[in-house]
Amino acid sequence: MSKSALVILAQGAEEMETVITVDMLRRGGVEVTMAGLDGSAPVLCSRQVTLVPDKSLADALAEKPQYDAVILPGGLEGSDRLSKSEVVGTLLKEHEKSGKIVAAICAAPTAFVAHGIGQGKRVTSYPTTKDKVAGGPGDYKYVEGERVVTDGNVVTSRVSTG
Repeated sequence: MSKSALVILAQGAEEMETVITVDMLRRGGVEVTMAGLDGSAPVLCSRQVTLVPDKSLADALAEKPQYDAVILPGGLEGSDRLSKSEVVGTLLKEHEKSGKIVAAICAAPTAFVAHGIGQGKRVTSYPTTKDKVAGGPGDYKYVEGERVVTDGNVVTSRVSTG
């Protein structure tokens, strides 16, 4: 059975972080579901590109309540929406507790802070969100010199490309 990943797409998400992640994982044989936070309607991303989710987050979770990985693309607005979602918070907590991979790209580690994910672990984020992550609750060990930081099942990155 192939591995599965859930990529949550919120309005204002960073397009490249979403599309490149989904594309690379699918090329690698991972069964990826791109789920819309607010439904299955097209989502306007941070650079005015519209992406169409495979299905709504509610439908994705009804069909498969647990994935091998849950991935949050960044984008300031998208990350803020993910931070405010109780459904996302519950989902992340369940996956982290089960030892599944929880990953956040660029600005999305702010959602980890909002939901108490990865507390006490090594993390990184987009430089302009450092204060929200390093200065937030949860005793995070902020890392600046690495593009990607993995601590157990928690994966964070500063940027998606470049």
